Amino acid sequence: MPATPGIVRPKTFAPRRAAGLPPDERRAAIAAAALKLLLEHGTNITTRQIAEAANIAESTTFRVFPDKEAVIRAAVDLALDPAPIERALGEIDRAQPLDRQLVEAVEIIQRRMIDIGRLVSAVGGPAVFAGRERPIPDVAGLASLFALERDELRYDTEKAARLLAALTLAFSHPALYGDEPASPSEIVTLLLEGIRVRPDESDLHSRASPC
Repeated sequence: MPATPGIVRPKTFAPRRAAGLPPDERRAAIAAAALKLLLEHGTNITTRQIAEAANIAESTTFRVFPDKEAVIRAAVDLALDPAPIERALGEIDRAQPLDRQLVEAVEIIQRRMIDIGRLVSAVGGPAVFAGRERPIPDVAGLASLFALERDELRYDTEKAARLLAALTLAFSHPALYGDEPASPSEIVTLLLEGIRVRPDESDLHSRASPC
């Protein structure tokens, strides 16, 4: 249709699409969205739900992953990635007293165990670990917490770190310690002080103990 003389028609522009993420970032964003849904609803989720949670078109999901199972595997890999726990351990303030640092470390490990437990329940049992190494606390990160007081320790820092990790896992797992896990401060006290009453505490202990 010819333009009417004297009328200037406004230019029209096609809407610009948002710049796409690099493939690795897009994959991580989809996996993160799937992980949140997985923990809430288990594996009975759809690729449409995952796409909506990731704020993308469903077709975009299939340009990154071949099927829903591949998305779920990526979500599990993300959940088991040790990088977040390593960063958290690295951010503990080394200027604090050793026992305070260790309490924070135990809190980090216990939260990790809770997350992994939720993941196992959501996916349907220990099969979540099939073909994967079970995530363990970062020994190097834990060992660094003991570095400034290594001369006061009976063991080297790496063994001390492994003992802390082992105690935390043992005293936090419901199958080993019941429904109520030991608190971080209890675990740290057990590691640093043991269970034997000190000589200066023996009288107090005997008075508090039932006959």
